[in-house]
Amino acid sequence: MSDDDRANPLGGYLRARRALVTPEQAGLAAGANRRVPGLRREEVALLAGISADYYLRLERGRDKNPSAQVLESLARVLRLDEVEQDFLLGLAASRPRTQRRQRKPERVPARLHQLLASVQVPAFVEGRAFDVLASNQLAVALSPRLQPGYNRLRSLLLDPEEQAFQQDWTRSAEGFIAAFRKSIGDDIDNPRFVELVGEFSLSSERFRTLWARHDIRGLDGGSTTVNHPVVGELQLHRDKLPVDGLLLVLYYPDQGSESDEKLRVLASLARTAGLPNN
Repeated sequence: MSDDDRANPLGGYLRARRALVTPEQAGLAAGANRRVPGLRREEVALLAGISADYYLRLERGRDKNPSAQVLESLARVLRLDEVEQDFLLGLAASRPRTQRRQRKPERVPARLHQLLASVQVPAFVEGRAFDVLASNQLAVALSPRLQPGYNRLRSLLLDPEEQAFQQDWTRSAEGFIAAFRKSIGDDIDNPRFVELVGEFSLSSERFRTLWARHDIRGLDGGSTTVNHPVVGELQLHRDKLPVDGLLLVLYYPDQGSESDEKLRVLASLARTAGLPNN
């Protein structure tokens, strides 16, 4: 992540988002000789009902305490959805660095290990940076990249096997990167986040392109389709449950479906292979 983003996350977010809104979307005439993608600063200010000078101060980090009313007006102009607007409000309300809570190591409590071993669907625990911290036998059978020590975003961006595993890799990458930025929030000095952003910026063009957009998205639940190398296509639901600052992730099929039958086959193969719970 750039030094400018760390020093002025609110300004960086505003700049990135206004670059994605066309004059036509904002109800303005595009005109000729536009030198910037998206909206100009003065256009955003006009549409939001604030002065151009005040908006400039916001983008340059000179005013760090805008009102909620101003931010909601900017969110409307920048066509932010509810999740993105909440993120914008959170950036403006960031705690001073000296008052931030001390970071604690991410550790999986014993009861979660017991739960992982008892559930009959692929399940694992991940941290805020999408590091896999614990997993059960069936999760590893579903994907060996769900073993502890793997980072899910790294696998998605850099591992060809994971890219083949995802039926819609393009959409998955967009969602994961947007959720990664949401997870970072205002914790822009977190060493793990800084390490991963630096690594992916150097190694993945896809990450660089999507990261520059400043997209924000939740990745809490839903459905996905994956291509398993042994049992073939699986249609699974995904739920993420917060536990002690971590996320318990479960994948499960519709009961009685073809994917349910395939998952039973996969579970049998995992038991035969003696895959451990981690």
